[in-house]
Amino acid sequence: MKRLLMACLLMASVSFTYAQSEEELKAALAEKKDSISAIQGRADAIQAQIDALPGWKIGAFGVIGGSISNFNNWYAQGIPNNSSGNIGFTVNAFANLQQEKFFWRNSGNVNLSWVKLDDQDDPTDEDGFREAVDVFNISSLYGRKLSEKFAISALGEYRTTLLNNFNNPGYLDLGVGGTWTPVENLVVVIHPLNYNFVFADDGDIFQSSLGAKIVADYTRQIGAIAFKSNLSAFSSYESSDLSNWTWINSFSYTLWKMIGVGFDFGLRSNKQEALNYAINTLEITDATFENVDNDLQTYWTLGLSYKF
Repeated sequence: MKRLLMACLLMASVSFTYAQSEEELKAALAEKKDSISAIQGRADAIQAQIDALPGWKIGAFGVIGGSISNFNNWYAQGIPNNSSGNIGFTVNAFANLQQEKFFWRNSGNVNLSWVKLDDQDDPTDEDGFREAVDVFNISSLYGRKLSEKFAISALGEYRTTLLNNFNNPGYLDLGVGGTWTPVENLVVVIHPLNYNFVFADDGDIFQSSLGAKIVADYTRQIGAIAFKSNLSAFSSYESSDLSNWTWINSFSYTLWKMIGVGFDFGLRSNKQEALNYAINTLEITDATFENVDNDLQTYWTLGLSYKF
């Protein structure tokens, strides 16, 4: 009986000591986490001061995604013998000059991807990689500061494709107006005097026109998270059929050093492109601006991210 009592007391003592040690370790861990958060906060504040200093700021980040697969005699699917794959990447680069009386902001966005599906039982099908996503956009914004948050500005922006139909169509916006920076990292461009040059082989569908240009760009990094959102819209004074807008968003989360996980998605509306696709690709000869389906254009890419 005494031995049983001693064993119980010993087990209770060990459990109490273990519980006490566990609570002490958890308390110590919480204290260290609080210290890390405080240090990170001070580091972020210093980085914000560095970013606000005059001079050039240059950087880039993007997403790389891809997969390759091969099936042999996989009868459960419609194409039992096939090899397939997809690969793509995006690049978001910037080079910004900040001075006391003026600024010069330059940015570029490239999103390219290729896909393949080779049916090994069909010798006539396409067995190579084909272009899937093809986006190219560069812009340059110069502003002369009237105050800390407002500037008179001039913008040049060019958009087209690289892999297929380069500059057909291509869009060049040149305009002047004002730039507003209401909060840090947000740039809003409002140019009531802007000319949208459209370059294309089919001049009956694609037309240049005078209009207003609006751009909103928000780029920020919070710890391991970096994101960029850019909306570029043109409103034609001649006809709403000649207006267009593009909204591109990029996110990345750093897992180790410069490598992480990234996600890109884009939205676009362009009635001229919709009409050109209906007539020249779908061969709908009676399509017009009045009856064409201007569906929302979208794309997204998920994969490994990188930054420089």
